[in-house]
Amino acid sequence: MMRILTSMAVLLLLSSSAQAAFNHKEVLQGPFANGPEVTTQCLTCHKEHAEDFMKSSHWTWELEQELPGRTVKRGKKNSINNFCVSISGNEPRCTSCHAGYGWKDSNFDFNDMTKVDCLVCHDTTGTYMKDPAGAGEVFGKVDIARVAQNVGTPVRDNCGSCHFYGGGGDAVKHGDLDSSMSYPDRATDVHMDTDGNDFQCQDCHVTEKHQISGNAMGVSPGGETKIGCVNCHDGAPHQNKKLNTHTATVACQTCHIPSFAKVEPTKMHWDWEAAGQDLEDTIDENGKHTFNKKKGSFIWQKDVPPQYAWFNGSADAYMAGDKIDPTKTVKLAYPLGDINDPKAKIYPFKVHTGKQIYDSELNILLTPKTYGEGGYWDKFDWDLAAKLGMEANPTMVEKGLKYSGKHGFVATEMWWRINHMVTPKDKALQCNDCHNKGQRLDWKALGYDGDPMKNRKGIKHAKAE
Repeated sequence: MMRILTSMAVLLLLSSSAQAAFNHKEVLQGPFANGPEVTTQCLTCHKEHAEDFMKSSHWTWELEQELPGRTVKRGKKNSINNFCVSISGNEPRCTSCHAGYGWKDSNFDFNDMTKVDCLVCHDTTGTYMKDPAGAGEVFGKVDIARVAQNVGTPVRDNCGSCHFYGGGGDAVKHGDLDSSMSYPDRATDVHMDTDGNDFQCQDCHVTEKHQISGNAMGVSPGGETKIGCVNCHDGAPHQNKKLNTHTATVACQTCHIPSFAKVEPTKMHWDWEAAGQDLEDTIDENGKHTFNKKKGSFIWQKDVPPQYAWFNGSADAYMAGDKIDPTKTVKLAYPLGDINDPKAKIYPFKVHTGKQIYDSELNILLTPKTYGEGGYWDKFDWDLAAKLGMEANPTMVEKGLKYSGKHGFVATEMWWRINHMVTPKDKALQCNDCHNKGQRLDWKALGYDGDPMKNRKGIKHAKAE
């Protein structure tokens, strides 16, 4: 049963509606030569809003958080993934998704309030675009004055302009966030269905003072601003009592998101070692590259069943400079919890695998420069790309780590939580999808002796008794 919106959320919606109703044409007449000129005008009335926003991880791209045995500052600014690897040395391309202007290198001034990009979140015209390789600057053909005069409450497209295209393209990274979520039907997502609930992102990611609740596990594995189904639904939502007993050990998403990448295929594997070969590009049945000289080889999949693991709400991650064992798969971000953890539940994930460059003498992952002059896409020289990328990486420089001159490629995997693309309840998983002859769950991999419906003596998890 849906709960009544909290008073805070109601106030937020009322406040947003009031802002949207204000006629900005009276105060933002233009012309404007660039984004910072618009922001300068915004600050005459909204300085406190910019100050609040500059405290958020959407601006800083880092967050102080607890990982097992250590406190770290981590975010998009310094995390290593198995997509485009790292932003260091590649800022003009990567920071096209930063809610700011001009982050060209590690010298960007995060205290300069005029660099905040108000328009990317508040555009209502649908015409605002950032230059794909312009360090967050506005794309040249955008009528900035028109956009500024028509600002309002964010909608899915505003958030999606970055979050739907993470990793370098539509549906690449998350698997449950892509362009189909701009205007999804009920089968794609029952919450965001444009003819139904029509939720906007902030309906769940409740926001106060520009602090947006919720964290992506890949960049913020220890993030504390968690959200969940019980924010709106009862903890025992089913009429069937037997189903309600499952909520102690099974996350809602496990049954209610049977698959992701329902409309657009998502990238499941990226092999950088294959890059640089003088071969023709190849395309799969969905029109996606399976080989590209600049980036290597890929595997894309559509309508993908998740992988399942115990998750207690916390995760661990590889940090720049950590030692690796190149004979084993390096886990870049992964859930914590097991069958004996009373806080853990069985949860769905997209697991993206890859092969990426590492320093074979230092046994650390490298952060190559791929974009721009001297980058791999320019010279197809891994040694040069590794040298330049490490020199541009503030974390590596701080730790005194330089490219040794020797490299190899190591297998990696990165776990991404699946929370979106919730299916209608009549399409949720049924008992026999997991139990009896059902193949959905690998019971032994989860720590059971077998199907707990049949092997009750083999149940180790106290909550499943």
